Amino acid sequence: MSQSQPLISVVTPVYNGEAYLAECIESVLAQTYTNFEYIIVNNCSTDRTLEIAEQYREKDSRIVIYNTEELISALENHNIILSKISAESQYCKIVHADDWLYPECIQSMLELALDHPNIGIIGSYSIFGKKIKCGGLPFEENVFPGREIGRLCFLGTIYPFISPTSTMIRSDLIRKREKFYGEDHLHGDLDAMYQILQESDFGFVHQVLTYIRVHAGSATATKAKPLNTIIWSNLCLLVQYGHNFLDEQEFNIRLNARLRKYYKLLAECFFEGRSQEFWDFHKTGMAQLGYPFSYRLLAGRIVKMLACKPALSLKRLISRIWARR
Repeated sequence: MSQSQPLISVVTPVYNGEAYLAECIESVLAQTYTNFEYIIVNNCSTDRTLEIAEQYREKDSRIVIYNTEELISALENHNIILSKISAESQYCKIVHADDWLYPECIQSMLELALDHPNIGIIGSYSIFGKKIKCGGLPFEENVFPGREIGRLCFLGTIYPFISPTSTMIRSDLIRKREKFYGEDHLHGDLDAMYQILQESDFGFVHQVLTYIRVHAGSATATKAKPLNTIIWSNLCLLVQYGHNFLDEQEFNIRLNARLRKYYKLLAECFFEGRSQEFWDFHKTGMAQLGYPFSYRLLAGRIVKMLACKPALSLKRLISRIWARR
């Protein structure tokens, strides 16, 4: 790097992260780039999270630990930790407590960012469980207009925001918002990304730099999957931001495609016998978007599934009825 060594803020919000926190912290401390502060906010964990974090703090003065006074939501904890970054910090690297970074992660992302000051978000390939994610961008290019990245995301061509762990963000873009993540949005991290893409470029390092752990105790597994919040969130983001990135024809095509996919999934969930909480979530969510829940579209998808896969659909339906006896 030709420029001076800027301060990087690395942050880990954590709740009951005992199983993987040590591996996460060690990956941060093993970075080839060393001018960073490492902030950990412990969200009233009831396991050995705090003990583990304090053990590492005793060994490395770059680590700072905060504890919340009461148990709060994950997004609230993210906002608290982002409010703690130094005023001198130029870039911020989030790493979730069950994930880890490859040694050259910060340095590789920072080198690209410093060469292109208008970059607001830097991404890379990530290992997500056993698969490499965040592909699709041309290998010969590293910098892309933010609005084009947003457009490609909504068109379904790319998906570079698999997790906050997979990106680094310019700190001034974090500080300019009182709360960086919208706490009223189920997937506030993606909401923040689309806001940034409207005002800055996107940088991409064509290397695998982060590892995103997939496990039964993750927030996705315990909260998002039971209610299928992700498919609703994707529709919500399209309705909220789609017009800022797509032309009218593109928006209408994607909206119709999303709605078809949405009701197809709901039809599958009908045969699975989902809970009342599941159906209440989606009925309320669709009303909030201005697209009231359509029993007609759901019924049409159910009939189509019965016609295309009658044996399987009937088997699931009988199992659902039998389970309620």
